[in-house]
Amino acid sequence: MPTIIDGKATSAQIRAELKEKTAKLKADTGIIPGLAVLLVGADPASQIYVNSKEKACKEIGFNSIIKRMPADSSEKDVLAVVEAWNNDPAIHGFIVQLPLPKHIDEDKVINAVSPDKDVDGFHPASLGRLVIGLPCFVSCTPAGIMELFKRYNIDMKGKHVVVLGRSNIVGKPIANLLYQKTPEANAVVTICHTGAKDFSVYTKQADILIAAVGVPDLIKAEHVKDGVVVIDVGINRVDDDTKPRGYRLTGDVDYAQVAPKASAITPVPGGVGPMTIAMLLSNTFKSASGELK
Repeated sequence: MPTIIDGKATSAQIRAELKEKTAKLKADTGIIPGLAVLLVGADPASQIYVNSKEKACKEIGFNSIIKRMPADSSEKDVLAVVEAWNNDPAIHGFIVQLPLPKHIDEDKVINAVSPDKDVDGFHPASLGRLVIGLPCFVSCTPAGIMELFKRYNIDMKGKHVVVLGRSNIVGKPIANLLYQKTPEANAVVTICHTGAKDFSVYTKQADILIAAVGVPDLIKAEHVKDGVVVIDVGINRVDDDTKPRGYRLTGDVDYAQVAPKASAITPVPGGVGPMTIAMLLSNTFKSASGELK
């Protein structure tokens, strides 16, 4: 049986550590980390995610600000909030929840966020620093994956990591993190995507496979080699009349097929997902405490 990489338990451990560090920071300096979230519109998934962030902030002693704006808010009004938060010393980090309504230019909004408060790690300056190996806020999902590797003692050095997916949020940053010449990385990285005629040519070579394409159960047993470490970033809803909610959640990896061949694997749900909020909190603490400076 493979090692189950438990993101839910690891996330709880990180939050407990942050709670202690936050109490000490407040006692020593009077600083309370402040995280703000801007939600434009009423996307159901975004609302659930934002509520989870608010709950997590309260749990560990952060100040939490949630600003909700109607879907028809103007781009100018959204940018005004961003500018106000850039200049608010009580807010150490903030995010603009994506997706935004179509009439608002997401790139323009992301670029308006101060890199010093970019705890989502989406600003071009953050991504540029990541690529050349300078300290920066790392996108939360890739940061969570790296933390799982660290806490489960999965050695990256010289391993062939295949990243399936090339998004700005997961695929590109995790690939760049993994090939850095650092003790926790130094891997050989291949990025595979929809341009490949046969992605299995690459995935069957992987010592470590990171799947982040958003296609339910895409990776089957025949796509991986024995002993592979599998990180499944996908979280997809699949209709299922046998479930009370009428659907089930599954990853990009067919867990039942692939787990018997893997040496370690993340489940869905309960794998990478919980780590994303944990690393958002970690980034906010780093901003408040000045750890990145």
